[in-house]
Amino acid sequence: MALNQEQKKQFKSIGHHLKPVLIVGENGLTEGVLAELERALNDHELIKVKFNLSEREDRRTLMEELCQSAKCDLIQTIGKMALIYRKAQPQNRSLSNVVRHSL
Repeated sequence: MALNQEQKKQFKSIGHHLKPVLIVGENGLTEGVLAELERALNDHELIKVKFNLSEREDRRTLMEELCQSAKCDLIQTIGKMALIYRKAQPQNRSLSNVVRHSL
């Protein structure tokens, strides 16, 4: 799903106040990490992910793999944090960060 610049700007402003809900360590994208990622995206749509890797290239590669496997959009990266988005079907209005912070 291609997001326009206005949507990305809105998501960045929402994501600024979020805390990471998923932390990816040295083991990379394990089954447990991917399962938790699916759950978090289905519930919250817009989430922060922290990558505890020291090498910048390794982090970048892992971020791209994560977005490909989860079929989500990478909104922003700052250091070890990535902000990602995937529209949930159906949308949970009480848990969705997009809905709760857009009101």
